[in-house]
Amino acid sequence: MRDIDLKTLRLFVAVCEHRNMGRAAEEEHIEPSAISKRIAQLEADLAVPLLTRSRRGVQPTPAGLSLLEHARNVLFTMDRIASDVAAFGSGLRGSVSVCATASAIAEVLLDDIAAFMREPDNRNIRVDVEERLSVDLVRELREGAASVGVCWDSADLEGLQHLPYRQDRLALAVYPGHPLAGLKSVRFEQTLEHDHVGMPPSTAVHAMLQRAAAKAGRTVSYRVIVSNFDAALRVVAARLGISVVPLEVGETYKRIFEIETIPLTNAWALRQFAVCFRDLEALQPAARRMVEHLANRATSAVA
Repeated sequence: MRDIDLKTLRLFVAVCEHRNMGRAAEEEHIEPSAISKRIAQLEADLAVPLLTRSRRGVQPTPAGLSLLEHARNVLFTMDRIASDVAAFGSGLRGSVSVCATASAIAEVLLDDIAAFMREPDNRNIRVDVEERLSVDLVRELREGAASVGVCWDSADLEGLQHLPYRQDRLALAVYPGHPLAGLKSVRFEQTLEHDHVGMPPSTAVHAMLQRAAAKAGRTVSYRVIVSNFDAALRVVAARLGISVVPLEVGETYKRIFEIETIPLTNAWALRQFAVCFRDLEALQPAARRMVEHLANRATSAVA
């Protein structure tokens, strides 16, 4: 099979999106006959029809839909390659892929990234932020699928470099009138007599609470399992249980929901986050600048 060139892929995607050769040709500044010839050659090379043609336009066949998905991914990757390589030329350009845990995203990470992007010197840097479990985040960093990660520093960071980021404290979210409401602080062991709203078993918070309960010779009684802190606090506000959440997140939602937050006094409730990466010197300039920015934001917050 002949190599598939990127121009043909771009034209094929345009045709599929417009469902019309003429409109795709107008957008791509090319004659419709030239597009038709390229796609016909592509079908011949792949030995499968990619489009169903009619007087009303064109529709991708099942094979065409499969190619369309791959073509979009290839074109996206090629655009990113061009952008990232340009970072080594004049003027800093590029993109940074950041993977972070739910806790980091729910707290101040997005504010810190927004501050980074508002700096004039970073105006040509694009940032992608995706939520990941700690174990998946670490794996993607090791495999090179992500540039920068932000997670709890208790994760297995072997093989990665990391710098301290921000700290947070876990707290108990309760609804008014709950037996624990009104307390100034609480130990986690005091909460085990009550129904909890928890995060999925795959999360670091769930595993940590399970260990703490087992150490006390108890178990956590989960009435509801939800996927994020927003949902957990909504369930608490509905008076269906209590939940362990980051204090800063709980304080933010107190303005929206009728809930109270009580800091946990257990030593493990004070958590340290880390900015992780494979090799600082090997990072492309935009990613290295992001790492330095996040580390500096954490330092200035402590100061």
